[in-house]
Amino acid sequence: MLPITRFTGMTPTRSRAVVHGNLIFTVAVADTAELDMRKQAAETLAKIERHLKDAGTDKSRLLSCTVYIADMALKPQMNEMWDQWVDMDNPPQRACIGATLEHPHMIEIVAVAATKD
Repeated sequence: MLPITRFTGMTPTRSRAVVHGNLIFTVAVADTAELDMRKQAAETLAKIERHLKDAGTDKSRLLSCTVYIADMALKPQMNEMWDQWVDMDNPPQRACIGATLEHPHMIEIVAVAATKD
């Protein structure tokens, strides 16, 4: 049986990342309350990168990302930050979905990556 490793999150009921076998699952939102998509997207992507590092991998090993956006009219700004951040040699599959998010969050990202093992 494969072990499950959980990385403690900000609350006792949530993990920053979970590793099972050679897969890493993580979710992030921005900490900033600023209503600026570029800033929230950059911060959220940076958190995903930190979570992956904590779990022993990096963004080159991303398999998929699901991006939830509170206002799809702001998707171009999110795309701008994504294009600056993503590993262009190893781009993951990505989906963007319009969603009702808890204020002040404008973006939430769910990512799945492979470990380096």
